[in-house]
Amino acid sequence: MVIRPANGDLRDGGLASNTFFNSFIHYFRFVIPALPNFLSKPHNHLFATPRKGESCDMANINVKKGVIGILTGGGDVPGLNPAIRAVTFRALREGYEVIGIRRGWGGLVDIVRDENHDNSNNFQRLTEDVVNRAGRTGGTFLHSSRTNPGRVSRNSVPDHLKSEYNAEKNDLTSEILKNLAWLGIEYMIPIGGDDTLSYGVRLYQEGVRVVAIPKTMDNDVPGTDYCIGFSTCITRTIQMTNSLRTSAGSHERFMVLEVFGRYAGFTAMLPTMAGAANRCVIPEHKFNIEQLTELLVHDRKRNPSRYSIVLVSEGAMFEGGEMVFQNASADAFGHKKLGGIGDLVSEELTELSSKFNNGKRIECINQKLGYLVRCGDPDAIDSIVPMAYGNLALDLLLNRIHGRLVVLKNGRYDNMPIDTVTATKKVINVKEHYSIERLRPVYQSFEMKPLFLMTSEVG
Repeated sequence: MVIRPANGDLRDGGLASNTFFNSFIHYFRFVIPALPNFLSKPHNHLFATPRKGESCDMANINVKKGVIGILTGGGDVPGLNPAIRAVTFRALREGYEVIGIRRGWGGLVDIVRDENHDNSNNFQRLTEDVVNRAGRTGGTFLHSSRTNPGRVSRNSVPDHLKSEYNAEKNDLTSEILKNLAWLGIEYMIPIGGDDTLSYGVRLYQEGVRVVAIPKTMDNDVPGTDYCIGFSTCITRTIQMTNSLRTSAGSHERFMVLEVFGRYAGFTAMLPTMAGAANRCVIPEHKFNIEQLTELLVHDRKRNPSRYSIVLVSEGAMFEGGEMVFQNASADAFGHKKLGGIGDLVSEELTELSSKFNNGKRIECINQKLGYLVRCGDPDAIDSIVPMAYGNLALDLLLNRIHGRLVVLKNGRYDNMPIDTVTATKKVINVKEHYSIERLRPVYQSFEMKPLFLMTSEVG
């Protein structure tokens, strides 16, 4: 190898008289022999040509800084994939490896700590290509479940652990900690509602570095004004109500739409406030069915198209009654599956309508919106907020801050202690925001209120 100086002179053995080139050769006496070994290492990308399918990422010139685990638990909502994408992109470029846990906490429960075992159904290593394809879509490509590792039923204990855990309910937290260590995961980012995140609180108390991201259509995770999925839910509810009203008007009927909301009525209140419905009944106030009937008959008479609409939260309760469940079975967090209150309200409205309508019955159109508001792509807010939440989570981890919940509070991104999730409840402030006489939201001054008006409340 001959390296010529700028003047082309090769006096004194080529380069001996040039100080710069003396240093150059001295340096490469050590570097050139080491290059073959350096280039063979998968984590050294400074000189290496990217392998097929790899991106040339200059942030990864060093050995990986750590391993981050991410999962999605509970119900699916639009906005989960953008959040996973945001975390993964930022983490990889900061030099971290990202492992996606499949099926929520269920993937960590089922892991077999054996390099020869196929754990592909339990976790996967995330790349930019993988998350970029999914990042524009709804749902969660990591899949989800309502698994609570601290309360696993005997039938749900993995086969390889059945001999050790055979109680009716089993706490597998010690196995979760071992599985995290086996995967090399140093940081966990769970994305979920209060149930999923409550187990994140448990892991943080066990010493795991956890930063949580709030997600739920009900928007009832305490500490934050906004949970991923809420905006798309509200948008779809308004759209579908407006589409269905043509049928209600054509047949001059009541229309009863059952919407999400186990303990909090945000998903019924906001669309009603936006003009999608005449009335709404929410979990925070047990309603009188005769009062509701009278109000809807009045609304129908005032409407030239002779129909009226009520949104019914799935957790709403009749005066003197309790929540309506589809069956007696409960999930791992002890929640029975709600459903059926819309049917009962429809039956009662039709039965009582003649009392307030000159003896004539009024029929109902009854529709449960359910998964129609869960599915599909996220709207603008549920594309932007998850991106910001993912980056907020990484900011905290990079600054060695753990045990936090990323939040939107009064229009500003922030973070709160993670145990806020289990310390309180977030519900509608009935006195301030809901008229129990009119069974609808209260319209008062909105000055200095948050974007979604009533979503800062806790109880």
